[in-house]
Amino acid sequence: MMSEAKAVFESMLGRFDADEADDMEATFQFDLDDADSYHLTIADGECEMGEGEHDDPTVTLSMDLDTLKAVMSGELDGMAAFMQGKIRADGDIMLATKLTQIFPI
Repeated sequence: MMSEAKAVFESMLGRFDADEADDMEATFQFDLDDADSYHLTIADGECEMGEGEHDDPTVTLSMDLDTLKAVMSGELDGMAAFMQGKIRADGDIMLATKLTQIFPI
């Protein structure tokens, strides 16, 4: 059975908007407090998912699985979650603010 976390990232891959990610080269590392880590790498207008830790992520986002699901479903505004301390970001934080543009709901 596919893990709940993996299912969230699979759905993000399906919503990837190549136009929004135009010319972007970045790796988003997701460290989930209560689930496995995953990373999404964007390059050449494509997005690939990897399991575990990336060697050199552009930005690392740490949160629990419920927060990830709420943000990616639109229930919770990503910026609000960040301000509330539900999401911790390390690296290129401006990139993190573009998540819901790159993976529109």
